[in-house]
Amino acid sequence: MAASNGRAGEFAAFRPVRAGNAFEETVEQLLRAVKLGAVPPGHRLPPERELAGVLNVSRDTLREAIRVLAAEGIVESRRGRSGGTYVLKMPEPAATGGLRGAVDGLPGGLEDTLVFRRAVETGAAEAAAGRALEPAERKLLTERLAAAAEAGVPDYRLADTRFHLAVAEVSGSGALATAVGEARLRINALLDAIPMLEVNLKHTAAQHERIAAAILGGDPETARRAMAEHLEGTEVLLRGFLD
Repeated sequence: MAASNGRAGEFAAFRPVRAGNAFEETVEQLLRAVKLGAVPPGHRLPPERELAGVLNVSRDTLREAIRVLAAEGIVESRRGRSGGTYVLKMPEPAATGGLRGAVDGLPGGLEDTLVFRRAVETGAAEAAAGRALEPAERKLLTERLAAAAEAGVPDYRLADTRFHLAVAEVSGSGALATAVGEARLRINALLDAIPMLEVNLKHTAAQHERIAAAILGGDPETARRAMAEHLEGTEVLLRGFLD
């Protein structure tokens, strides 16, 4: 089931689950969407019928997965005119034993994660800049850019992730958006293990501005270079904490 253009951002974090482990994969998909900030705390999950269609699972399977997350206090189902399933909080991060422990837990290790992220995120920026964006897509990107620029230290990681997801969402490729989501999950596991440096936020905001300007201005090469420079800064920071 394809989402309409106006709701592309709402469904971008979800993909059809495979047969065999439908329940487990549905739980994983819901947790993934919350962790990535695709559906942040205080927001409502997409309507049940539509979400089940996107995930390609039965509504009974989706409801059972929602019940599991509700039991953990992550979501809450409400009745009435504004009813639906609302996200209450982010899942608690697993204990990692610090940055080194987080690196050891990565599939493929640190270099695989950094190469994967660099490939998919620079590709997403280039692809997005090469498209004639719809008004709703331009609005999504500019709103996520502003939210990241305005976020303070406690909310920054989520806002930053949502900006990067927006870049992927307007790339025109659902597969690329899924890959960027996976890359963000991996890199966030590392970033959550190091201090948030407030002085770095202004620098990052300026880099976000350059990325967004290149995409909105239809300049693929500049968009790719700006994203590569931005990602390199994160890589340097991580290696500095590991050395």
